[in-house]
Amino acid sequence: MTLPTFWFIVIGVLWTGFLVLEGFDFGVGSLLPALGRGKDAADTEKRRRVMLTTIGPHWDGNEVWLLTAGGATFAAFPHWYATMFSAFYLPLLLVLVALIVRNMGFEYRGKRDNDAWRRNWDWCIIGGSILSPLLIGVALTNIVRGLPIDADMEFAGNLFTLLNPMSLLGGLVVLGLSLTHGSFFLALKTEGGIRQDAQALGTKLGLGTAVLAVVLLLWIGLTNGTVASWITTALAAVALLAAIFMNTKGREGWAFIGTAVTMGMAVATYFLVLFPNVMPTTLTGGTSLTIDNAASSPLTLTIMTWAALIFTPIALLYTAWTYWVFRKRLGTHHIPKPVAVS
Repeated sequence: MTLPTFWFIVIGVLWTGFLVLEGFDFGVGSLLPALGRGKDAADTEKRRRVMLTTIGPHWDGNEVWLLTAGGATFAAFPHWYATMFSAFYLPLLLVLVALIVRNMGFEYRGKRDNDAWRRNWDWCIIGGSILSPLLIGVALTNIVRGLPIDADMEFAGNLFTLLNPMSLLGGLVVLGLSLTHGSFFLALKTEGGIRQDAQALGTKLGLGTAVLAVVLLLWIGLTNGTVASWITTALAAVALLAAIFMNTKGREGWAFIGTAVTMGMAVATYFLVLFPNVMPTTLTGGTSLTIDNAASSPLTLTIMTWAALIFTPIALLYTAWTYWVFRKRLGTHHIPKPVAVS
């Protein structure tokens, strides 16, 4: 295996980690209006605090996977990074704004004991949690579909080039998977009414997402598929259906694992369809970016490889430890009266 191929796989793994881990907290944030509604204002606030507390120890660490994926792309495939950020400048700026506003909501909603204050920050969390996976799905699907890249490896399209049916469907699929993944996570991490509501909603969201995902992956497969990508497509479909089934049986842990596998197989399908390209062109006289013509020098890739081999196990162990420490279920009876921070 060559170093460019190795780092292409690593970037795929990083995107998998991001969508699996950040995906469930995108889902939790997006579901605040649906699952955070109680019988009165006090019960509503307790339910929402339970939901946000389940992801409180994890959401900021989960976002590191996106930063690492971007940093690895910049270092390992600078031409890919440059062309991608040129093509997706506005969408990625919107993702950044959505993440910042969402994160501010997490940090500031509890600073005042005021319903209007918390409600406004809740909308920031909801909006950022919906917009981010939607735009990320659109961007990733555009890369797989192909973009107008000229002979100088520069993007020759505009914003409307990115708003095509396949990519918009990709955005909806990533959003739907995040909502389903988040529902199963809440069913796994909570008890009482929230758990029951999350189970019921997760089944409905999963079935709707399954239909969209099958259409998207079949579309991609029939356009650019390979034998390997058809296998991962089938595995993604089976994992999602198994997750929905396990959820109906009250096996939330297996349901959550199922949607995690679905995310992983979907990313694998995307990267298998891409390989050996990293950004295929749709122009007749254009130049596709490949793992070879977009890669850094062998020395750079060698140094990166040694750094990854040393620090990645440490990061994974720390991440696993945090999830183990915060493994208990939560209920509204665990939530004390809100105290404003002066």
